[in-house]
Amino acid sequence: MHETYLRIGTKLTRQVQVAPGKSQETSLVNLADDGLEPRHAWWQSLLRGSQVLSTGDGAPLRIVDAFCGSGGLALGLSLAAQAINRKVEFSAIIDTDAAALDIHSYNMGAKRKIAASAASLVDFHVLGLGDSARFGYDPETVHADLDKVGSIDVFIAGPPCQGHSNLNNHTRRQDPRNDLYVTAVALGVALNARVIIIENVPTVQNSDSDVVATAVGLLKSAGYATSMGVIKADNLGAAQRRTRHFLIAAKEAAIEPDYLTAFADSLKAQSMPLSWAIGDLLDLQSTDLINSSPAITPVNAERIKYLFEHDLYDLPDAQRPDCHKNGTSYTAVYGRMHWDRPAQTITTGFGTPGQGRYVHPIERRLITPREAARIQGFPDWFNFAPSGLAVKRRHLAKWIGDAVHPALGYAVGLAALRAMQIEDQHRIQSAA
Repeated sequence: MHETYLRIGTKLTRQVQVAPGKSQETSLVNLADDGLEPRHAWWQSLLRGSQVLSTGDGAPLRIVDAFCGSGGLALGLSLAAQAINRKVEFSAIIDTDAAALDIHSYNMGAKRKIAASAASLVDFHVLGLGDSARFGYDPETVHADLDKVGSIDVFIAGPPCQGHSNLNNHTRRQDPRNDLYVTAVALGVALNARVIIIENVPTVQNSDSDVVATAVGLLKSAGYATSMGVIKADNLGAAQRRTRHFLIAAKEAAIEPDYLTAFADSLKAQSMPLSWAIGDLLDLQSTDLINSSPAITPVNAERIKYLFEHDLYDLPDAQRPDCHKNGTSYTAVYGRMHWDRPAQTITTGFGTPGQGRYVHPIERRLITPREAARIQGFPDWFNFAPSGLAVKRRHLAKWIGDAVHPALGYAVGLAALRAMQIEDQHRIQSAA
C-alpha cells in the first residue's frame, strides 16, 4: 500500500493506495509546526490531538485483542483501518489488568472486557516443537464471552515479553511466561481469525524453548501462511528508538516469508527528534497527574542540577550511586534526554532517573506521563485518567511504558489488511 501525504489549506490529507488505480483518502486539521513536510506534519498533528476525518464506509474490522494492556497495538491497527476508511469493532479485549481494560475500552470501545489470563480461555495441545509442531486437536475457546464473538477478522496479542527481554538477567529466555506466546497463537486459531498478529521483543527469537519456530509450525499446520520480522519505530518516522518483533499469519493467503519486512520498508520515513514529539509541551507543568513530573529525592535533584550546570547528558561515575558506577551495563541511567535526537526506548521506569535516560533535555525535571505518552505515539485525545477511575502514577508508568508504539501497529495493521485482500483474491480465483 503506497501512501501520499499532502497539505491542502488548513488540512492535511493522506491517500493510501489499496489496489492498482484505487486509493482511499482521509484528512485531519493541521496542528503541526510550520515547515514540516506533510507526512511528519500529519503524525505530529495526530499526536497533538487532531482527529482523523474518516467516513468509515467500509465494513467494520472485527478484532479480538489479547494481552491488550492500555491499547497501543490496538490504536495502531485502528489507525490503519482509518487510513482505508474502515471502522473497527473490538469484539473482545483480554488482560489480567482490569483497570487497563477500562482504559482500552474507554478510548477504543469494546463489546466485551475479559479480565482473565489468556491461558484460561483456550483448550489446546501441542505435538512436537519448531517447524514440525502441530496441534493435537483443534484449539477451542472455553469462555462464554468468547463463544459469542462470531467471525473475527484480526486477532492481535502482545504476550508478556519480560521473559525474553535483555533487561531480565535471571530467567531470560527460560521464563515460563514464554509459553504464553504459543497460547496466543492457539487462541487466535481457536477464534478462526483471518489474520493473526503476535508482537514481542526481538530477543523472543532466542528463546530456549524456540517459541517462535513452534508458533510458526502450529500456524502452518492450521492453514496459515506466515511472515515475521523486526520493525523499528524510528524507521517509520517516530521520535523513539523502539524495536519489536512481529509475526503475522494469514489464512489462505500466499504471503511470502519476507512479506512483513518488505511492507514495512515501503513505509519508511526519516526518524524525528524528541522536540518534534513534545516541543509544544514546554512549561505545561500542572497539578493533574498526566501533566506533572514525578517528585524526586534531594540527591536526584542534585544529579539533575549537575547535568545542566556542566552541560552533560551522561552522569559521571563520581555523581552516581555505587551500584551504577563502572561495570554496569546500564550507562543511560540518570541521563538527560537529547532534544535533537529520537528518544531511547521508553519503559515502565520513565518516572525514575535510576531506571533510564528520563531527565528532560531543557527543563530540570523528569518527563511527565503526557510527554512519555507522546514519545510512545499516543495522541492527546487518548485518555489515561478518565474521570471516575482511580489512576495512580505507577498505573500510568505501566500502561504507557509497556505499550506497543502505534506507529508499529499502524504499519503491521496495513500489512494485515493487505494480506486480507490477498486472501480474498485467492478465494475468488479458487471459486472461478
